[in-house]
Amino acid sequence: MKIEMLYSKIHRATVTDANLNYVGSITIDEELMEAANLLVGQKVDIVNINNGERFSTYVIKGERGKRDICLNGAAARKVHPGDKIIIIAYAQMEIDEAKEFKPAVIIVDDNNNIIKNTDNVRED
Repeated sequence: MKIEMLYSKIHRATVTDANLNYVGSITIDEELMEAANLLVGQKVDIVNINNGERFSTYVIKGERGKRDICLNGAAARKVHPGDKIIIIAYAQMEIDEAKEFKPAVIIVDDNNNIIKNTDNVRED
């Protein structure tokens, strides 16, 4: 049996832009993607801390070092620049694998600079 588990998250990222005139997705700085083990096209859930919105989209790579977090397309209506969001990815795994798996949890400051990287340390 497989269960769905936290794979990675970027916690309290600041939305830098919302671009309604783009085919949907979330643009994430390449360095943040790497730290969180996220891939281009990967499905993620977005939780807007400011307004409680929760929705799903997919990742596109942003320019390394710019610290951009931009919601595109229809998702742009669910955020405003400056909002704090949590970007969450899940993975399906066998129960035994899930017991040992360590998700990547990235905590960023107000400018989306990494201040803590759990580096796949299990949060029990």
